[in-house]
Amino acid sequence: MGFNFNIIVEYAPFLLKGTLVTIGLSLSGILIGTLLGLAIGLGKMVKNKWLASPFHLYVTFFRGTPLFVQILLIHFGVVPLFNGETNGFAAAIIALSLNAAAYIAEIFRAGIQSLENGQMEAARSLGMSNAQAMRHVILPQAFTRMIPPLGNEFIVLLKESSLASIVTAPEIMYWARAMNGQYYKVWEPYLSAALIYLLLTMSLSYLLTRLERRLETA
Repeated sequence: MGFNFNIIVEYAPFLLKGTLVTIGLSLSGILIGTLLGLAIGLGKMVKNKWLASPFHLYVTFFRGTPLFVQILLIHFGVVPLFNGETNGFAAAIIALSLNAAAYIAEIFRAGIQSLENGQMEAARSLGMSNAQAMRHVILPQAFTRMIPPLGNEFIVLLKESSLASIVTAPEIMYWARAMNGQYYKVWEPYLSAALIYLLLTMSLSYLLTRLERRLETA
């Protein structure tokens, strides 16, 4: 029942591959989720309630249902509609992106609405259109305020990517579960996975802190 380091050494190459897959899933989810989140956040701010209602429904659904369920729905229901078969990696990216977009949309909305209304009015008085004012005046100011909550969401997404193992996406937890299934060990696979996730989240937190400080002093 002792701790067997040989198992960890044996699975180290697989855990490394899983780490790269986890980083890839997380980066994809962050990038796509941020783009979608910006569009959805702006959509929620449309004054016409009928135009804004689909964006409200989107956020309500993805924030109100478990990511675990969303991954399964997309894996077994959505992805096969396009290619006729399931694909764990594609399902994981789609689910993580759509889920992150719902939370990031609220971050964008809150960040934009935290600015004074006079900012938009001043930009419009200079002859800018709404789109130009949003791009050149509102978003740059709001982005600085959004760094902390966006950073928190990125860290959450990195950890939630572990759920991709349920659809056999070969990330960290997939190989940890494989190690557990082969040797019926608990500490070696899951402690190794925990340490890898801890290292990734600490590294991301450090980078985000540096970015926040640089923006404050710029």
